[in-house]
Amino acid sequence: MTAASPNNPIDIAELLAFYASAGVDEALEDTPVDRFAEAKPKQAELAPAQAATARESMPLERPASEPGLEAGRAAERPAASTGLDASQVPDAPRRPTLTTATVPDEGQIKLARQLAASASTLDELRQQMAAFDGCNLKFTAKNLVFADGNPNADLMLVGEAPGRDEDLEGLPFVGRSGRLLDSMLAAIGLDRTSAYIANVIPWRPPGNRTPTLHETEICRPFIERQIELVNPKVLVNLGGPSAKTLLNTTEGILRLRGNWRVHTTQSGIAIPAMPTLHPAYLLRTPAHKKLAWRDFLEVKAKLRALG
Repeated sequence: MTAASPNNPIDIAELLAFYASAGVDEALEDTPVDRFAEAKPKQAELAPAQAATARESMPLERPASEPGLEAGRAAERPAASTGLDASQVPDAPRRPTLTTATVPDEGQIKLARQLAASASTLDELRQQMAAFDGCNLKFTAKNLVFADGNPNADLMLVGEAPGRDEDLEGLPFVGRSGRLLDSMLAAIGLDRTSAYIANVIPWRPPGNRTPTLHETEICRPFIERQIELVNPKVLVNLGGPSAKTLLNTTEGILRLRGNWRVHTTQSGIAIPAMPTLHPAYLLRTPAHKKLAWRDFLEVKAKLRALG
């Protein structure tokens, strides 16, 4: 391919199109750039100002002693110095005992179970979850991501936890993963008006990290009650965490997928469940889309058989 003329916009556009089709998505220089070397002159300029700021921020004098310690010394002085006998000398105030932050315990899990069981409708369940403060993830998330779709649908899909896009919009499976899931549903003749979508964890973990086992156990009663209230004919577990949590198994998703399992609600209702690959995983591993396609064909056939 001949070099593009720098004065010909058409040549430049064609060259950029060629680069894009070839997978070139970064503009690099011929030699590496030493960013540390570039930063040194700037750091040298800032050093005097930073040193001056540090000196100004230092306290002019150090307190003679802490109040608690001074009170303790006063209590140790001879009673004669105060004109009182020892029985009249007041006790020195005790310094408050420092406490450490605690992780939600079994009590919070029990409370989650009670709140979930008390909800007789999906709206009540949403309100109970919004008022629940027993999961630390709530305090770092922007929104409660409850659900999307049709609560009267025969099909319910459950993922793991919201990501950044879901947290911002307050809806599950938006962004790239959501668009792929929409395409997967469309391939079997469904969409969000004929399916109901939720997550095991309704709050986004910071930095999209994997939820801890304790966080999952705290949120489990809510998603289990949500499934029970929707009462779908078929449940699809999107990804390993959803399958392991709701199917009570330790098997990996590649072993689980494609095989019908059963999710049993607290009231004893058995719901056919199909574990499959998460859309985010399929975006990273497109070669496995064919496996998810087979799983969704199984789901389509099951829905047809159940009427």
